Amino acid sequence: MIFEYTVVQINGEYAVLKDNDSGNEVLIAMALLPPGTDLRTRLHFENFEYTILE
Repeated sequence: MIFEYTVVQINGEYAVLKDNDSGNEVLIAMALLPPGTDLRTRLHFENFEYTILE
């Protein structure tokens, strides 16, 4: 499955991601996100891997 998220909140070692299509929010460990992830970063999720969208 393919999803696109936006980082809406960072709480220590966790980030809250908002699904750009459904608006659902998920809590993800920062260690699973690519380096450089910050607030309002847009992320692409595919094959259990996150990448930053330009």
